[in-house]
Amino acid sequence: MSAELGGVVRRAADVPTKAVAAGVATQVQVLVGPAEGAPNFVLRRFIMGPGGGMPTHTNQVEHEQYVLRGRARVSIGGQVHEVGPDATLFIPAGVPHAYQVVESPFEFLCVVPNVPDEIRLAGAEGC
Repeated sequence: MSAELGGVVRRAADVPTKAVAAGVATQVQVLVGPAEGAPNFVLRRFIMGPGGGMPTHTNQVEHEQYVLRGRARVSIGGQVHEVGPDATLFIPAGVPHAYQVVESPFEFLCVVPNVPDEIRLAGAEGC
């Protein structure tokens, strides 16, 4: 699995999931990132179950997303969009956004820059 020989290939099913502390019924997998030698971007898969989602929050980095399956209401900068398979999303850095699952599992790929990030929940100190 080392990138030393020119890359990494593996099945997403072999990548461990981790609960997202700020989310409800939400897990994330880091499919490709620093551990695989990726210098510029991190490719993640989010999986949200029944009743799942993320409250309104901001990040210090932009997000590019591609919906794989399921449906959700996604709020971006106060505008609500119902999204499903094949939808693409761009969330600029610092823009408040939230997710509410409509049809589970809701799964999407998310690409972010490989730099430090901080999630700030709406209503939390500093927001």
